[in-house]
Amino acid sequence: MEIRYHDVVIVGAGLAGLRAAVELSGEYDVAVLSKLHPLRSHSGAAQGGISAALGNAGEDSPLWHAYDTIKGSDYLADQYAVQVMCNDAPRAIIEMEHLGVPFSRIEDGRIAQRPFGGHTRNFGEAPVRRTCYAADRTGHVCLHTLYEQSVRRNVRFYDEFQVLDLCMAGDAVNGVVAMELKSSELVTFHARAVMFATGGYGKAWKTTSNAFANTGDGLGIAMRNGIALQDMEFVQFHPTGLYQLGILITEAARGEGGILRNGSGERFMERYAPSIKDLAPRDIVSRSIYSELSEGRGAGPLKDHVLLDLTALTHEKIVDKLPEIESFAKIYLGVDPAIAPIPVLPTCHYAMGGIPTDVNGRVLGSAAGNEVQGFWAAGEVACVSVHGANRLGSNSLLDLIVFGRRAGKDIAGFLKKNVQPLPLDAGVRERARSEMAAFSGRRQGESVAEVRAMLQAVMMDKVSVFRNEDGLREAVRRLGELRERAAAVRVEDTTRNFNTEQLEALELQHMVNYSMAVAAAALERRESRGAHSRDDYPRRDDERHLKHSLAVLDADGKVSILEKAVDLSLAATDSRFVPRERTY
Repeated sequence: MEIRYHDVVIVGAGLAGLRAAVELSGEYDVAVLSKLHPLRSHSGAAQGGISAALGNAGEDSPLWHAYDTIKGSDYLADQYAVQVMCNDAPRAIIEMEHLGVPFSRIEDGRIAQRPFGGHTRNFGEAPVRRTCYAADRTGHVCLHTLYEQSVRRNVRFYDEFQVLDLCMAGDAVNGVVAMELKSSELVTFHARAVMFATGGYGKAWKTTSNAFANTGDGLGIAMRNGIALQDMEFVQFHPTGLYQLGILITEAARGEGGILRNGSGERFMERYAPSIKDLAPRDIVSRSIYSELSEGRGAGPLKDHVLLDLTALTHEKIVDKLPEIESFAKIYLGVDPAIAPIPVLPTCHYAMGGIPTDVNGRVLGSAAGNEVQGFWAAGEVACVSVHGANRLGSNSLLDLIVFGRRAGKDIAGFLKKNVQPLPLDAGVRERARSEMAAFSGRRQGESVAEVRAMLQAVMMDKVSVFRNEDGLREAVRRLGELRERAAAVRVEDTTRNFNTEQLEALELQHMVNYSMAVAAAALERRESRGAHSRDDYPRRDDERHLKHSLAVLDADGKVSILEKAVDLSLAATDSRFVPRERTY
């Protein structure tokens, strides 16, 4: 097996990975591995914008931003981490502008800002314009900018390499084993530091806004190496996915004046969030939509969706501010949003949980907070815990660029002290080789597509917006069965060039494992908080559940749930941050 050395190996070429690569390049030999071309990374699909209290469109402050983020998280976010992110946001935006991001502008030339759900001024008084944007292609332009900067600074890219496992030296990480997709050849990447920025895991649900590549590989690899995953039960459903397709319609559509209506034409969010209405946080809007449907007020012949009404906006404004939304509605549903409302329904969108890290991206491998030497994570694969139980719109891109940069800086400091890589253990390479051999050419068993469809159906039916004890117990049982079936799928294609059947079989193993963590953690959390809504426990229970969950996979494939305290450091000195009932 070929061995290649780099000072740093970053897995994943979205915004978090590229921001870290830019930070490290020039001084260190940096490699970025991705199973896609970097410009196909899912960060590029982010539409609406990046939040920062610049104050370009009205008074604003980082403290108000922190308040909204913590309240939006249903008080599960770690408050120091939120403070770090919100305080750094204005600097991060100006830095991205200087790197080349073409933000939209207001008349005097400053960066334009729009309202987004849950973002308010003066501790909840009214919506604020805090989200910086580039029309509705913000992630796209940020991704292109950071990729161009990475190429300019000689970052080495390995496109279309699927990472299979971590290389471990005792309890430390010193590389990865990967497969080149065009040849199926295995390659060991030896490094002094490894960073995961592999993105989210929404493809475990049937209806999702996530790309096909978002199969949670980084989470699965961490789990199998004994690293606990944090807050996996919190999975966000975005309120406005295109009906029957799940393709995202950005929250910016409501920020620019769009209104949600039920089948009777009623603006129903006035009933659920009277202060900020359609700009309530996503968990509240998604639940409100399902409440409308369950009470027979849906739209269409089946009364199974609601409508996003942009007809009060001019055609010119839609083309200027929301060009992708206009094209999506026309292409996929044949609807001109300037003339008719768009049919929408919640779609699985974002994972608040992931690999636990500190604010510098260092992976914390246990409930005691022990660092895994040589290993960092940032972006949606990580849980630095700034989103808690529910992420506010436009905080995700901010999370990527703030904590991607901080991880890069921290890795640089680590490399200065650790000048030699730890020696490689040949065992991991043999494990990867034997697992690949076991799949290759197996002609018996179910297809990957059959097992994956069952997995997605279980997660959609039992571990979705609303959950309950019976459904979650059934999900845990059926996922245990699916884990065994996934391990025995057939892979009939024996070719070595871009063998997608083999790749999907590998992805499926990860999908089953982290889905078990999601269901087990959701079963243990007997309360409703943020995106985790239990029919049988409809209220938040701070006395028993104001704590993080940690899901650990044992050698027999069983998931156990541990717990970890929530950081309430702001609440200790400012009563406005003490957990209280969350109303809008």
